[in-house]
Amino acid sequence: MTLKKLSPKGEWFIDEFGRKVILRGVNLGGDTKVPYPNGGTQYPTDFSDHKEVSFIGRPFPLEDANIHFTRLKLWGFNALRLLTTWEAVEHKGPNQYDEAYLDYFTEIVRLAGEYGFYVFIDFHQDVWSRMTGGDGAPGWIFEKLGIDYKKLSEADAAIVMQRAYDYSNPGIRQENNYPTMCWSQNYRYAGNGILWTLFFGGRDFAPNFLIDGKNVQDYLQDHYLGCMIQIAERVKQFDFVLGFDSLNEPGKGFIGRAMNDRGLINKEEDPSKPGLAWSPIDALFSSHGHSIDLPYLTLKVLKGGFVPTKTVTVNQNQVSIWLPESPGDPFQLEGAYTITKDGTPFIEKNDFFQKVNGREIDFDADYLIPFMRTVGKTIQAIRSDWMVFIEREASDAFTSPHLNGEVPQLAVNAAHWYDILTLLFKTFLYPIAIDTLTKRPVFGKSGIEAMYVRQLTRIKNTANSVPGKIPSLVGEFGIPFDLQGGKAYKEWKIGNHSPKIWKRHVMALDAMYNAMDKLFLSNTLWNYTASNQNDLMVGDGWNQEDLSIFSLDQIIPGSDPDVYGGGGRAIEGFCRPYAACIQGTPTKMAYNLESREFILEWDSDGTIKNPTVIKIPRFVYPNGVHLVLSNAEKISETNGELTVKGNGGKSSVIVRPL
Repeated sequence: MTLKKLSPKGEWFIDEFGRKVILRGVNLGGDTKVPYPNGGTQYPTDFSDHKEVSFIGRPFPLEDANIHFTRLKLWGFNALRLLTTWEAVEHKGPNQYDEAYLDYFTEIVRLAGEYGFYVFIDFHQDVWSRMTGGDGAPGWIFEKLGIDYKKLSEADAAIVMQRAYDYSNPGIRQENNYPTMCWSQNYRYAGNGILWTLFFGGRDFAPNFLIDGKNVQDYLQDHYLGCMIQIAERVKQFDFVLGFDSLNEPGKGFIGRAMNDRGLINKEEDPSKPGLAWSPIDALFSSHGHSIDLPYLTLKVLKGGFVPTKTVTVNQNQVSIWLPESPGDPFQLEGAYTITKDGTPFIEKNDFFQKVNGREIDFDADYLIPFMRTVGKTIQAIRSDWMVFIEREASDAFTSPHLNGEVPQLAVNAAHWYDILTLLFKTFLYPIAIDTLTKRPVFGKSGIEAMYVRQLTRIKNTANSVPGKIPSLVGEFGIPFDLQGGKAYKEWKIGNHSPKIWKRHVMALDAMYNAMDKLFLSNTLWNYTASNQNDLMVGDGWNQEDLSIFSLDQIIPGSDPDVYGGGGRAIEGFCRPYAACIQGTPTKMAYNLESREFILEWDSDGTIKNPTVIKIPRFVYPNGVHLVLSNAEKISETNGELTVKGNGGKSSVIVRPL
């Protein structure tokens, strides 16, 4: 199959024949954040081997590509958000690119196209790097900044599973050592606060901080973009490569925050968050080896959010993260604060991270969107028709959808969306859920779906703030599969391999996809992890996350890859029919999970000669389909695809199982 280039046109992706295209795909994969084979967070490490690691084998070894790509194709997906990291490309040192990894990654991309997938490439990161509790940037960056990465966890400048978890007691959650989903709190800790501020705002907030003759901001961004160029040059010949993500879930660092702001006030545009309430001055002062007392926030539903419930003393061992030869904290050197004679911090400029030359700054308009444009210019210098899948800070796309600035050429709104309470608490609230936007309860399947439609409409409407609109593709959404303490895994282990063990998972995914269908939204589900295990410590191999629709532990030898026993989890939830290419404009797309009836209505365009393509996975329709057509005719039905052609004007097709 030779896939031709797609182009953005208004809010749609358009193929070479003028058909509107809906992309339904997966993120490949959750373990690409960590080195292969034993780099997952289920293994303790002090990261001292960071220059010698390899990512060859992520998302899977080449010899396993056929089975994984075949499974995904049979499930009906037509797109991949393919992950790599800055560290995977440049872990050896500045400008020392891992050529063997680049060869491997290029071959994965080529094979993806052979199996019929559109691909866009995501330089992934979470909370900056593995050394700060996530993934992304290489370890040698810290040395360049004068920071000792081995001290970050010890100084409470980052929450790092590999440093916090008690590996002598494996296989379990350890809420006291490493609370569930706590990794995301790292954005407020010193490690992330300092790094992100320098990455996006080094020229403004640390103008005198030079590395190898360059301002720190330019140095960091140039190396990140240099890795993107390395991959871009290797995949530029593939028409099915749609483009690149700008940067996964970027952090703001301290930018836009008052020095003394601990985030205790629950504002709609900036809600309070769980965990330690760090202000910039707390994080910076503590980073020099000082103990401080901080409020700790916990969810209190009746009080409408996260509120202080206790006080915690951090950095009790008074560890400094700064290397002895380091000139020190660049913001202190710029006069943001001083240390008094009695050893306490004195804030010289409370608005240090809020104003530049007397002007109030805006993170998106002044830092993030200009960076997105730089990414666009960088990749489009290599291939001019590549799209830029733009991402803002994870919650901003949801809380304040307006894009405040001129986006890159050929931009796609690739915001992420999760049911936050399901994600954080690993339980699908049904039949009564809480809408995190309105703080009000919603009831039943229809109420939950309506809530999802409202939330996704906000994200889709982001594109309306761009002149002429841009397409939207939900770059990440999904559910944890270890719901209710891994209840389904316990059932599987005792021999209950019935699809019913995934009932709650299916219900949640079905509601999400129904909402997407209503809005004709393209999306890439998070995620498919080839190494996933039914183990509360392991999951996707990263910080106890477990959102993979595939697991090694769900394989029963001899099973077909796309059915139960072939590795899939909650397959009914995501394996479903949809219109991949539409000869005209869709007006309704809906699927009923119980009856397996699929309805597509569209205004067919008689000038478009190529038909509408509907994915009909064999898992859903093992015996074929019965069609009810109106003002349309069937062209073909083969290999999980149905093609129908409208005769101009209102056309429809109803697909039912035989």
